[in-house]
Amino acid sequence: MRIFSYCRVSTTEQTTENQILAIRQKGYDVNDARTISETVSGSVEAMKREKFKMLINHQMESGDMLVVLKLDRLGRDNIDVQNTINLLAEKCIKVVCLDLPVADLSSAEGKLMLQMFSAFAEFERNRIRERTKEGLERAKTEGKKLGRPTANNTTKIVQAKKAEGLSQSEAAKSLSLGIATVKRHWNK
Repeated sequence: MRIFSYCRVSTTEQTTENQILAIRQKGYDVNDARTISETVSGSVEAMKREKFKMLINHQMESGDMLVVLKLDRLGRDNIDVQNTINLLAEKCIKVVCLDLPVADLSSAEGKLMLQMFSAFAEFERNRIRERTKEGLERAKTEGKKLGRPTANNTTKIVQAKKAEGLSQSEAAKSLSLGIATVKRHWNK
């Protein structure tokens, strides 16, 4: 049985080294060629992640094992995790997730554990969204201006247009602004 590991981080400031080390410390001796590391947001579905898709469709075969440190490496939400596990099961690929009490997700206990933990993970993500929405609404009621600050460029652009007689591209260059910004303020 060949053993593969899939490690993912969300930003370029992070590395997968801790995940790789933790997998090896749990006794899974995965060689470097079979350790797939990827930097992609967790909000992207598993089979839309370039390296994960390549691993599943072109590298792994029936009888292989996929080891991940955490359940969220396998999908963005409960449905995506379930779909990923089902796809791997159809290909007869054993899935091991080290952060669950039952590591083998293909066993009856593993399937139950998977459903429970992925449901809790989705619940937590939804609660985070709700709290964020509540915070934004509270800020609005307090009169706080949200979003990107507006630049006071209209006056500068109109002066460059009328007083200096510059074209849009010349005004953009002299004011160190993008041409889209100049066009947006040009006729105000």
